[in-house]
Amino acid sequence: MYQLAEDSYLMSQILKEKIPDLLEKNPDLKFLEIGAGSGIHLETAYNLGIKRENIFSCDIDKNSVEHCSLLGYNCVKSDLFEKIKGEYDLIIFNPPYLPEDSREPKDSKLATTAGRKGNEIILRFLHEAKNHLKENGKIFLITSSLSKDINFEKLKYKAKEVGCEKLFFERLCVWELGIIF
Repeated sequence: MYQLAEDSYLMSQILKEKIPDLLEKNPDLKFLEIGAGSGIHLETAYNLGIKRENIFSCDIDKNSVEHCSLLGYNCVKSDLFEKIKGEYDLIIFNPPYLPEDSREPKDSKLATTAGRKGNEIILRFLHEAKNHLKENGKIFLITSSLSKDINFEKLKYKAKEVGCEKLFFERLCVWELGIIF
């Protein structure tokens, strides 16, 4: 199961800033987290007023799925959108975003490594997310300066940086994305 780190806290901060306005516009907001990990963002969404029955999640790690299910959330084992049905108003993803490093222990690679360039999982996510995002829906996505840049516009997303944190070795950013029609 993914251990909380700076990226988790950054996403949680953005959710606390953005969800109240989203709920004001749509009290029946449907929320999906890809890669639920510890469940911190599910708890944040619920504590901010999203109805528990409208909170959905998945993770590729069975321990994370079991943990989030024990917390009372609808969580399924899925590789990105593989087992996800329906459309959502808000999809969040704190993905693995680091480039491959042969020195990294095998047990932590699943949570941190996103391929040779560090953006392969994010690119796959962005391609699949369009099939699950409601019209006018939003995506909050974390990226790292250590992975290869992503051309959101080329992927048909309008993107706005909504929060960043500079660490001693990288810069983490949360992007608010919407589909360009």
